[in-house]
Amino acid sequence: MDEATETAFALDELDLAARNHAMPLEALRYDVTPEGLHYLLIHYDIPEIDPATWRLEISGLVETPLSLSLEALRARPRVSAQVTLECAGNGRALLEPRPVSQPWLLGAVGNAEWTGTPLAPLLREAGLSEAAVDLAFAGADRGVEGDVEQDYERGLPVAEALREDVLLAYEMNGRPLPPQHGYPLRLVVPGWYGMAHVKWLRRIRVLARDFDGYQNLQGYRIRSDEDDPGRPVERIVVRSLLVPPGYPSFQPRLRHARAGRHRVHGRAWSGFGPVEEVAFSADGGRSWSGAELGPEPPPNAWRAWTCAWDAAVGEHELCCRATDATGATQALEADWNVGGYENNAVQRVRVEVVA
Repeated sequence: MDEATETAFALDELDLAARNHAMPLEALRYDVTPEGLHYLLIHYDIPEIDPATWRLEISGLVETPLSLSLEALRARPRVSAQVTLECAGNGRALLEPRPVSQPWLLGAVGNAEWTGTPLAPLLREAGLSEAAVDLAFAGADRGVEGDVEQDYERGLPVAEALREDVLLAYEMNGRPLPPQHGYPLRLVVPGWYGMAHVKWLRRIRVLARDFDGYQNLQGYRIRSDEDDPGRPVERIVVRSLLVPPGYPSFQPRLRHARAGRHRVHGRAWSGFGPVEEVAFSADGGRSWSGAELGPEPPPNAWRAWTCAWDAAVGEHELCCRATDATGATQALEADWNVGGYENNAVQRVRVEVVA
């Protein structure tokens, strides 16, 4: 990567950034993220779909292949659940050297209420073969990656697909899915990064092998260099974010706040279990104090936290750091990888406090 690439965004990155959008960090105040503020990533185009003729096809290693209309799916048992989604590349633009792709800072996240029907009963009714290893979920969006024309398609191990909380979702926050969020149907896999939550879902194939499509075998892998086969990106690693206090300058986005006591608040989440602790620092991580956790959230939703900050005149660097039920804690500094994935390094917010 040359110096110009390290310091400047290419036009194709700006095109991506204009199509997609992050959640403003002040939206962390909402338990449920309004759909217009929820982060959005579209790999190719938003496909044009006629709901009257659309069908979900289930084929492969099943006794009874299925072709289901939206009405048939809506007639099945209905479940609603809050689920925190985060893009695997969240924080990519903060890495050095910067991986060239959608230039996320920290806002590629959101917590919506998804409504649909559980996937597992449908698979059991289709007669899932004992030889099944992976399920391949294909969307209606089509494009080119790695010089290959393809539908966006991701694999999921059978054990994950049969979890009772995996949904075929047709509503977001009580309304039909917006076109950009996957209308008429999307997959929701709680605890996994957003690449697994296939939008505009139209086909499920049951396979006797690991899915070897681009998004599993080449995309979304943690690789130290271009020749490293790497490991797949799967569950969301523990993370917390705070709402930047005070008010910003337009450019640069330096925060300004009045001296005195502030109530700093934010959210924390993990794909490996509940968040059990959040620590707060006002001096760039040299010292930490425990934050107060909010009420226990639904199983796959982010958790609120708050902390008092007595702000003295001067410049400060605010940080927050979460620990989940497995004992995993956010990194203080990010580990670099080719795709810029799983960057859960602590957030750092510069605040100038004035009298």
